[in-house]
Amino acid sequence: MSGILLVLPILVPLVTASGCLVAWRYRSIQRALSLVGAAVLLAAAGMLLWQVDRGGPIAVQVGGWPAPFGITLVADMLSAIMVVLAGIVGMAVAIYSLGDIGRRRESLGYFPLFQVLMMGVCGAFLTGDIFNLYVWFEVMLMASFTLMAMGAQKAQLQGAIKYVTLNLLSSAIFLAAIGILYGLVGTLNMADLATKLRNVPEPGIINAVAALFLVAFGIKAAAFPLFFWLPASYPTPPVAVSALFAGLLTKVGVYALLRVFSLIFIQNLSVTHGLILAIASFTMVFGVLGAYAQNEIRRILSFHIVSQIGYMLMGLGLFTRLALAGAIFYIAHHILVKTNLFLISGIIHRLRGSFTLAQLGGLYRTHPWLALLFLVPALSLAGLPPLSGFFAKLILIQAGLEAGMYTVVAVALIVGLLTLLSMLKIWNEAFWKQAAANSHEHEITGRQRFLVLGPAIVLAGMTICIGLWPSLLLDPSMKAAEQLLDTSAYIKAVMGVRS
Repeated sequence: MSGILLVLPILVPLVTASGCLVAWRYRSIQRALSLVGAAVLLAAAGMLLWQVDRGGPIAVQVGGWPAPFGITLVADMLSAIMVVLAGIVGMAVAIYSLGDIGRRRESLGYFPLFQVLMMGVCGAFLTGDIFNLYVWFEVMLMASFTLMAMGAQKAQLQGAIKYVTLNLLSSAIFLAAIGILYGLVGTLNMADLATKLRNVPEPGIINAVAALFLVAFGIKAAAFPLFFWLPASYPTPPVAVSALFAGLLTKVGVYALLRVFSLIFIQNLSVTHGLILAIASFTMVFGVLGAYAQNEIRRILSFHIVSQIGYMLMGLGLFTRLALAGAIFYIAHHILVKTNLFLISGIIHRLRGSFTLAQLGGLYRTHPWLALLFLVPALSLAGLPPLSGFFAKLILIQAGLEAGMYTVVAVALIVGLLTLLSMLKIWNEAFWKQAAANSHEHEITGRQRFLVLGPAIVLAGMTICIGLWPSLLLDPSMKAAEQLLDTSAYIKAVMGVRS
């Protein structure tokens, strides 16, 4: 049963993508398959989380080859939580896509590419082998690049070129680091690496390899200083694609950092995690300053992705139980909130035909329901109670104070205030001020109203629920943090399995 649950989050998107390719000429069948596939993925992810929460980490060796020689799939609480979050975002975007993606992009293969991307994301969360992590990153890169460039508009192509160039650089550094690591200890299984690196006598070599992984995953997570590709590329594709990218792709990079710097590279915490803490501070500051300087909704939100990545890295840099739980809590909160903000930006664009703040205005008077829908994730992103972002920031601030890291705590608090100001900037320009003279009013009616509003309302409801009952997310986050600090159960699940 455990093996089936581990394979399903990868197998379901693969089968769905294959079905969409078979039904290439039939758009209605592809749309139905995409929706059903997203629902089945979410259900499979929920069952996997239930199993891991009940029995601890589980692993399976694909093909029956024992670890560390075969392909390992493994899930602990962190992996299972991430797969569930991927399923939630996949379901929301699958529904929204039915009202957002046009016929031309559907005919170019949007639905199979969407499913391939979901397969790559889930594969990255569940792999127990560092080389297979590279493979899943490349699966995501191919699908995401095609989704970003699909439509071949000038802005899209410019954004896609920047996106793929930096990510290819990241992949090259990642592959070089893998080669050095294999030459050093002769294995790429992450559980086996955690055991064998303890006996390597040259800590300098380990620190050098750790730095390569930090650069490779830092690029993919859009951490300082190589983050500029993200705000240049994420605002260019259709809103459904932007929302999918904003919710998931950088979080795969953050997940990889959490995994390797809690399982593999823990020999010299003062060097590796001290550097991560410094990077976290700079990422928060530069991201929020970039957001405050923008005047286009999706570019503001894109810079905020960068800024909020800093909070997640702060938890990893502090590397205590509370800090890691805060990082995981923050990842979950941010995935839900940021996906929702991009979806709402698409609704604004449908109503007024623009993302530029100067061309908006008056939405509070004409669409008060949308104003309320925007305020929930916006204020949560800024960390106001009683929403999910308040508790995410509170946990990290408390962890920083307990660790005596007062500088990074001060940075986090100041960045939170600047985040609120930039969210109020969107509120004032898009909702509160008088409508621009050249603005055009459109309405969303009928079936499309349900398709684009439904996911946004559900995600906003989840944000409120986490804020009112934070233990719903905090308890599994604390359990995941405990497993990251005590890796014995993870290693035993992988190395003790003989399928």
